[in-house]
Amino acid sequence: MGLCCDLEVDVNGEETFLLDKQPWLFLIYSTGMTFLLSFWTVLTTFSRKLSRLFSGSTSQAGTLKVILPDFPGGAEDFELIARFCYNNGRTEISPFNAVLLNFAACFMEMDQVCSGRPSLLHQTEKSLEGINSWTWTQLLVALKQCQDVLPAMNSSCLLQKILDSVLGRLAFPSVVSPCTPSSSACSSFQLSTDTRSTESSKNSWSRPTWWFEDLVFLNADLIDKLVNMMISQKLDHATLSRFLFYYQKSRFLIAGPAEKRKITEVVVTLLSLLDTSSVSCKGLFEILRMALSVKVNKCCKNKLESLIGSQLDQATLDNLLIPSPRGKDYIYNVNLVLRLLKSFLGGQFSSIQLKKVAALMDLYIAEVAPDSSLKSTKFLALVVTLPDSARESYDGIYRAMDIYLEVHSSLREEEKITVCRALNNEKLSPEALRHLAQNSKFPSKTAAKAVVISQQAKLRSLLPSTHHLKDFSYSADCYTLKGIKGEKEDPDQILLHVRKFNLSTENQRLKAHLQGMQWRVIELEKACSGMQARIEHIMKSRLPSRSLPKLCS
Repeated sequence: MGLCCDLEVDVNGEETFLLDKQPWLFLIYSTGMTFLLSFWTVLTTFSRKLSRLFSGSTSQAGTLKVILPDFPGGAEDFELIARFCYNNGRTEISPFNAVLLNFAACFMEMDQVCSGRPSLLHQTEKSLEGINSWTWTQLLVALKQCQDVLPAMNSSCLLQKILDSVLGRLAFPSVVSPCTPSSSACSSFQLSTDTRSTESSKNSWSRPTWWFEDLVFLNADLIDKLVNMMISQKLDHATLSRFLFYYQKSRFLIAGPAEKRKITEVVVTLLSLLDTSSVSCKGLFEILRMALSVKVNKCCKNKLESLIGSQLDQATLDNLLIPSPRGKDYIYNVNLVLRLLKSFLGGQFSSIQLKKVAALMDLYIAEVAPDSSLKSTKFLALVVTLPDSARESYDGIYRAMDIYLEVHSSLREEEKITVCRALNNEKLSPEALRHLAQNSKFPSKTAAKAVVISQQAKLRSLLPSTHHLKDFSYSADCYTLKGIKGEKEDPDQILLHVRKFNLSTENQRLKAHLQGMQWRVIELEKACSGMQARIEHIMKSRLPSRSLPKLCS
């Protein structure tokens, strides 16, 4: 530029300020991001940091150069500092610049009184004392400025003060005041509150989710800090979980790979602190798919699988159909589902929840059975991980096994037998038993067992119904016990007597029925023997009469 100056100040490597000792103010804005200010020594009057740097160097020839890396607020804030110094310690401090000026004052050590005026640090701290009266938008501006400065400045105290004020507005939304239209600084910071109409803004404050969009700009570290404060203040966990899902989805659209991983790990950790009942199972599976894509750490993965496992009974088949990792031959991530099952079984659950998970697993097993790359050990693990009591019927497992054995026809007989051992034939319907008895894809032992169970079921069906006799015998037995002993028996003992009575009666009827069938068989054998003897007698009596003429001839 050909400008003569005594000092060059490089601010964050972005812009350079040229300062001269001449008594006039010469300020230039150019496309080259270069500024010329007058009388640079005035800065040392207000800044102890610059005063130490330039002590004893004013008489040296040539131009001095100062590099200020990580200057809070960048060149714009340095210009505010320079104006403050040039105006003899006077500048306009508002909620929209108080935070940055405070950071800059700390950075430049501007804590000394000059010309009878308070230091810049004192003035900014005085302004920050009224933070509780700031509008919602002013708080967000201050929060964003803190985020931009961190971690270059040790601003934990000021940040905590801003977060406390934000949290107070969230806990009591009625005190939130929207940005006034006359504020020019408000319009410069684009937030969701700026784009709402007056009527919609009034209505939005009553919704529990009104603040979601406003806080999406926060990075993962600040979200971690803020949500932990919300949890400690006992804000509604359902609302917090909805916000975390919203934040995760919104930030993923613009974040890079490393930031996506950090966001996911923070969100999962925060979700694990909430009540399980307030966390959406569908939302957890969405995060799970994102977590698998960015390869989160093992601790995060374990927490996420534990969260999903605790409410696996609410999952759907589509939730479980997660593709296998790269490099794996099988279609779906079976190992993941097995871990979710173990996590579910490791927690507390009711019989209803267990049966829901079993029904879901039957659908999943049928879906993965056609996979030609699925090993028999994995297929078997999917079947046997849940206890036998979880399933009232094994028809779904049988159909899945039928498909699996058809696709994997090359399995050895021993492997087929091992797989089929997981099938509880006694919990198969009559139709499934008949189909299994004639199914050539299953081992012969399994088919033979199905025949036996089917015949036993048929035999039981031949017996007449004894339900009315059981009811009568129960009441009669109870009446006899009460009438004879004249006292009330223990219900457990009465039930035991009734069960014994019913069992012996049913056994006797079954035995009589079998004996009757045996006598019928004996009678039929006798009749057949008599008929055979008569036939032989007739044949013998007719044979000579036909052969005599042949002998005479």
